[in-house]
Amino acid sequence: MTRPIQARIHRDALAHNYTVAKQLSPRSQALAVIKADGYGHGYARVVRALPHADGFAMLNLENAIALRETGEVRPLMMLEGFFDREELLACAAHDIWTSVHSEHQLALLASTPLPRPVSVWLKLNTGMNRLGFRPEVALAVAQRLRALDSVRLTTLMTHFATADDERGIAGQMARFQPVAAALGLPVSVANSAAILRHEAARADFIRPGIMLYGCSPFAGETGEQLGLRPTMTLEADVIGVQTLQAGDEVGYGARFTASGPMRIGVVACGYADGYPRIVPSGTPVQVDGQASGTVGRVSMDMLAVDLTHLPAAGIGSKVVLWGEGVPIETVADAAGTIGYELMCAVAPRVPLVEA
Repeated sequence: MTRPIQARIHRDALAHNYTVAKQLSPRSQALAVIKADGYGHGYARVVRALPHADGFAMLNLENAIALRETGEVRPLMMLEGFFDREELLACAAHDIWTSVHSEHQLALLASTPLPRPVSVWLKLNTGMNRLGFRPEVALAVAQRLRALDSVRLTTLMTHFATADDERGIAGQMARFQPVAAALGLPVSVANSAAILRHEAARADFIRPGIMLYGCSPFAGETGEQLGLRPTMTLEADVIGVQTLQAGDEVGYGARFTASGPMRIGVVACGYADGYPRIVPSGTPVQVDGQASGTVGRVSMDMLAVDLTHLPAAGIGSKVVLWGEGVPIETVADAAGTIGYELMCAVAPRVPLVEA
């Protein structure tokens, strides 16, 4: 027997959200981003849900190799590239595309005989100041890459820092475009926010990430408002019921005090399952399809919800913590974080079930 909690993964929603990205960028190849184990959904499950995807962008080389060994032939792109000589050799052997963003990687490419040429995306740092070469050295780096028989320099890429807010992408594009024009390579710049909001970023390759999972990259806006569908529903059962009187307190720290008679349901979900401990009382949930809210502090393995207005609810009632009917963005906002973090933080002890 297992605890009555699960995360339902909606394959049809994954396919729908990918289609939204493609419809917005009809001339682009769309590499579905499946890093962080498919944002907590299971990277292999996401791949199976997207049989018509143009390819996939990821971080862990062992996952890319595992996909190749299952017969996956579509492009696989390593967003952070290779970390050592062995990984470089594996990228070449398995025809896995790699970003190149550092002198360390350039040195490995120059000193490592490869079984076949490796496809390289040159990454520019246009203002994010995370990974990539500065634009002023990009042409020299490209020349070094083109001089290597073991390298096919195929694409120029960068990543936006503020595509999701009012600052937009203009500053970074102004630094990127002269290099792109000089090199004449296909380009890839658009993350989810840029795909949704900035037409100028919808270039040769796009990289839908959070939008693929039905979550909005924009503050104050839900995925549903953008035409996306939630791909993960975290749900658990009520496993106990308490009847309270005025003055009764709930949970660790006695953070909630009943102002009058109440019924609360104790739910088999806590912060060890990935639900954020920090959310306040009243954070939205659904109980048997009806709106309700949390009560008191979230415990490691349990939390409480208000059943006062739901006389038919009790032990065995189904509680949606986020997903269908409870936007993950709303829960994330209550926790002072973003939906990305909640998806990625679902604990391994929570079963993932395909819906």
